[in-house]
Amino acid sequence: MAQPITSPVTRRPVRAATGALTTTIAVSIPVFLVGGLAVQIGDDLGFSPAGLGLAVSAYFGASALASVPAGWLAEKFGSTNVSRFAIGLACAALIAVALGARNLWSLIAILALGAAANAMGQLASNSSLAEHVPPRRQGLSFGVKQAAIPVSTLLAGAAVPAVALTVGWRWAFVLAAVLAAGALTLVPRSNGPQRKSRAEAGDRATSALVVIGVAATLAAAAANALGTFLVDSAVERGIAPGLAGLALTLGGAVCAASRITGGWQADRFPTRQVGVIAGLLATGAIGLGLLAVSGTVPLVIGVVMGFGLGWSWPGLMNFAVVRLHSQAPAAATSITQTGVYAGGCLGPLGLGSIASVSGYPAMWTVAAVLMLCASGLMLVGSRMLARHGAKQI
Repeated sequence: MAQPITSPVTRRPVRAATGALTTTIAVSIPVFLVGGLAVQIGDDLGFSPAGLGLAVSAYFGASALASVPAGWLAEKFGSTNVSRFAIGLACAALIAVALGARNLWSLIAILALGAAANAMGQLASNSSLAEHVPPRRQGLSFGVKQAAIPVSTLLAGAAVPAVALTVGWRWAFVLAAVLAAGALTLVPRSNGPQRKSRAEAGDRATSALVVIGVAATLAAAAANALGTFLVDSAVERGIAPGLAGLALTLGGAVCAASRITGGWQADRFPTRQVGVIAGLLATGAIGLGLLAVSGTVPLVIGVVMGFGLGWSWPGLMNFAVVRLHSQAPAAATSITQTGVYAGGCLGPLGLGSIASVSGYPAMWTVAAVLMLCASGLMLVGSRMLARHGAKQI
């Protein structure tokens, strides 16, 4: 199996983990802030929830297109340079929304900046963790990094009463830009781009990564639909909006905790983590199926299983890929991350159309099938990765 590159510079595991967490929050906050302030922004700019869905889908579509080039940039110029550039670009996007967003189309254009920042920041953080964190602790570090996504959602929600309803939504973006800029000081210094032989650079389990990336597309499509449509679906079935919102908050908290505890167990049982992901997705599929059943109890259980567990795997995926491709972690994870972003783009559009035509129970059933198919593809990808690893021993 490929061995991690030994760095001539002293490792900085705590600094790297802190930097990866703050960088991920900084580069992902633009889209989550748009979602959290959707009511205020929509009223001001004159677009409907459908317009919001279009903006978010465009953001993740742009992230998917930027993912592979961003991985190449992180490998070529080093994680420090790319992380700092990504944070600066995210700050620019936040300020541009505050000053220049005048309608839906200008908002979408500005979010494209945030999409590029997100792709670069995520992949540069992966490279930084691979460089600075010892292999025996990388699972936990990737879990903590990926927990930044639900944290970003919570921060965006907190911005509504704290800023948007007091001084206006545009000032929320200005404040977010100032806070995001603080992440620049926490990016650890890297050794710069690693020099790799042509054999090392080409020695990737590309076919396995593509299979895992397709699985990630299906899984992310189903999980993102849950976050987008849960409240509206529950209200349509007669459940109070407050209770539905609390259920989604509970799911987010379980998701964050699951990402961290999942990383902890990965350090203790580092092999076959893609198989663990398959189990989480199978559990999530059951949860999504429960959402097609009316009632409060199926709602709560379904959200905990479908969102809390079925969306807890991205850190494990990054850990598994980096563990096998430590010679080029950003480039390798860019392939699988493309799948995650593609799912974020296609899921709300496709499943939302199903909900419009056939209703929410049909949509949740299709989402459950997608997540179950993702589980099966993860098992296939796991076997392919195992075979590739055996060839390198």
